[in-house]
Parts: sequence; C-alpha cells; structure tokens
Amino acid sequence: MRLGIIVLIAAYGLSQFYRAFLAVLAPALEADIGATREALSAASGIWFLVFAAMQIPVGEALDRIGPKLTTAVLFALCGAGGAAVFAMATEPWHISLAMGLIGAGCAPVLMASYYIFARVFSVAVFASLAGMTLGIGSLGNILSSAPTAWAVDIFGWRATLWAMAGFTLLVAIFVFLTVKDPEKVTSEKRGSVIDVLKIPALWPVFAMVAVNYVPAASLRGLWSGQYLSNVFGADAALIGNVTLVMGLAMIFGNLSYGPVDRMVGSRKWVVWVGNAICLFALLALAVAPNKGIGYATIMLAIIGFFGASFPLIMAHGRSFIPPHLVGRGVTLLNLFSLGTVGVVQFTAAPLSKVIFTDGRSLTDSYAIIFAGYALLLGAGLLIYLFAKDSTE
Repeated sequence: MRLGIIVLIAAYGLSQFYRAFLAVLAPALEADIGATREALSAASGIWFLVFAAMQIPVGEALDRIGPKLTTAVLFALCGAGGAAVFAMATEPWHISLAMGLIGAGCAPVLMASYYIFARVFSVAVFASLAGMTLGIGSLGNILSSAPTAWAVDIFGWRATLWAMAGFTLLVAIFVFLTVKDPEKVTSEKRGSVIDVLKIPALWPVFAMVAVNYVPAASLRGLWSGQYLSNVFGADAALIGNVTLVMGLAMIFGNLSYGPVDRMVGSRKWVVWVGNAICLFALLALAVAPNKGIGYATIMLAIIGFFGASFPLIMAHGRSFIPPHLVGRGVTLLNLFSLGTVGVVQFTAAPLSKVIFTDGRSLTDSYAIIFAGYALLLGAGLLIYLFAKDSTE
C-alpha cells in the first residue's frame, strides 16, 4: 500500500504539472503555432472543465471498481495520450484537444489517494495525509515553472512534451503494478451523488471549496506570466523564478494546514482565517498592481500559501460523508473545486477582450482581474461562515 501511495503522489505531481505549464510555454506556443492568450486561456479552462466533469464517473468507478484500475487506465490512455497529442500540435485547437484529454487522464489521480486515505485511515489524520499528498505532489507545480522554461529553451517544447508523455505512461504502468484497492464497503445502501447532495452540512463546504483554489490556480497557471511581462517587462527566466516562489509557497501551505488544524481544533476557522489572508493579498494587488516586482512576488506567494487550504476543506467535508458514499463524496467536492476553476479560466478569454481595451492601461486591467478574484473568494467566505464545524 505504501509504495502504491508513493506512485499515486508521483502521478499527482504530473497532474499539477499539466494544469500549470501553459504559463511558461505561452511565448513559444504563440510564436510557433499562433496560440494567442485567449486560445491558451480556453485550453487551460478546458483542462479544468473536463477534469471536473470526469469527477462524477470517477467517483462511481472508485466505489465500484477501485482506485487501481480506474487510475491506471485513464492516466495511460488520456494522460499520456493527451501529452502526445500536445507534442504533435500544429494548430491552437490541437492544444485544446490535448488539454481536454490530459484533464480526463488526471481526473482520478488525487481522488484515488483520498479514497484510500478515507477508507483506510481515521478522519482525524485525513487532513494531514491529504495535505502531505498535495504538498509533495505540488513539486509538479515547481517542475512546470523554471525547470520547464529551461527544458523548452534547451530542447524545444515538442521534445519536452514527448518526454512528459513517456514519463506519464511509465507512471501509469507503476500505478497498475503497485496500488492495492481497499476492501469494498458492504452495505445495503448503494447510494448516489444525489444522496451526497442531500447532506445539508456539506453545502457551505461546497461553496468554500468552489472558490478556494480559483485565485491561486488561475494566477499561477494563467495570468502570472502575462502580468509580470506586461506590467514589469519580465522575461521568461524572471517569470519562471517568480512562479517558482509562488509554487513553493503553495507546497508549504498544503503541508501546514493539517498540523495547524490539529493545534487549533477547528477545521472551519483555520480555513476561514487562511482564506481571509489570501483575500487581503488579492486586494493588495488590486489596489497597487504595479508597486514593484518584489511586492508582486510577495503577494503572489501569500496567495499561494494561504490559498492552499484545499486538503483541510476536503477533510471538513469528508467528516460528513458516510463510508459507502466516500468515493462519490470526495469526487463531488473536487468537482466543485476544479469545475469553478475551469469555468473561470474558460470564460477568461472572452472577458479579457472586455478587460483589456485600448482605453484602459494594462495596470488597470490587471487590477480588475485581481479585484474579480477577491470578490469571488469573499463570497465564498461569507457563505462558509454558516458551515458546521468539524473537529473529530
């Protein structure tokens, strides 16, 4: 079981890589195949939307088939296959197709780990295990920053993607060889997603998980490179370094929320306060988006660190889900999270045409973007105030 978890964490690292690497590849893709900011925004959104849509069948498969076969098959066929399609792309729509396939392939990876944690370990340690998986797996986020910029510069983006396709296939094979399925729950109740939705305590948690990851994911994977380039004239190397700092902050945030949860004894208030600090950093960028590269880096790092409360929110929601609905429950929470990210990033393309107009400076345009993310997070925090706490 231990080796299987390690392999699943490696697979999740690749999932983190694929959701964020477009920010670094953007200049090369625009120069080589004419992929504009709007096209890459749509492609990134497609990754998240497909990933989110797959959570319903993935949840069903985890409860009925198990995490081993569910993850290995999808990660090999769609994950590695999508990376290969990306490597052969000659038109912008090929990138969208590839990102959709990769999103489907990555859909079961994290939830397979969470399913095993939920079935094998107590609720009390779920947040720490979930945070550990996110923290270590987020090294893939680091891989998508400066290291990817270096690889693209040396080998080209096509060779880099072919290498990632091969590595993805290798990890999928190891998932099949090492992951062991927990014993199935024997219950007269088969259950469905509808039964999960009927749990009142989950609804404020749904609202929080829906917006928590949006600012960090969107800024890290979509806007950060363009923001740093347009406002501060940053080159690819500097963009890679700043996004590396933000990625490291996200890792340490994922690793920190679980221990703080145990010290404070309240999941709800640890999540609420952490995201309120993230909201403050977003507002700070909205007020002064051009204050300086150091200021921007610090604020992005704060957003990355305090916006990394996803595993603790999942633990909060998990505490209300009965055993026979664990697979459907955790994947539904994930659907709310990644689905909102997908919708926001998919709509970023048409919205950017309104935000970035000739009559508005680039600085003011990015201020609107930061303010928009702040408004979204603030709405989630308001609803989450009504959540029932969970400490067990």
